[in-house]
Amino acid sequence: MSAWYHLAYLVGFKPWDSGVPPPELVAVVEGPGALPAGRALDLGCGTGTNAIYLARHGWDVTGVDLVGRAIAGGRRKALAAGVSPRLLRGDATRLDRLDLGGGYRLVFDLGCYHSIPEARRDAYAAGVTAAARPGATMLLFGFAPGAMRPGPRGVSAEELRTRFRAWDLRDATRGTDRLETWWYRLERRL
Repeated sequence: MSAWYHLAYLVGFKPWDSGVPPPELVAVVEGPGALPAGRALDLGCGTGTNAIYLARHGWDVTGVDLVGRAIAGGRRKALAAGVSPRLLRGDATRLDRLDLGGGYRLVFDLGCYHSIPEARRDAYAAGVTAAARPGATMLLFGFAPGAMRPGPRGVSAEELRTRFRAWDLRDATRGTDRLETWWYRLERRL
């Protein structure tokens, strides 16, 4: 799957990058009961749309993406926007190999986890858990299992409850996409 993303960025095919932060993220940052700004980790950050949005709203943001071309584009966009999120090329299933630090209040994933192979999902969960502070929020978007063939493997609420043992699933909301998608909100236990 990673070769597919490298090729997609090479040819400029990135339908997942609308250039606009999703309303679900905006609600967490600006809505009633918004989280106070702190450290945010954007996994699968692509060209930085959401990392830039968070930085504009006072967050100390680190974005991670496997594709170097996406990170380079994100750095250019951030410079043009006058913000400086830290954008790193790296594997979201090997966060322990990056210099991320810890204490993240918000972990954001707009379609990264649902593409990760089964054998690497526990490593992703362990890395996210280690990086997040107690009480942290994770906002994760993904296709339902089997919703997109060929394509991402998908993710379900049951899987998140099993893999993210140190987290509570607080909310699961059906997305508005043509195919079945879900927004999940998890909270790291204290």
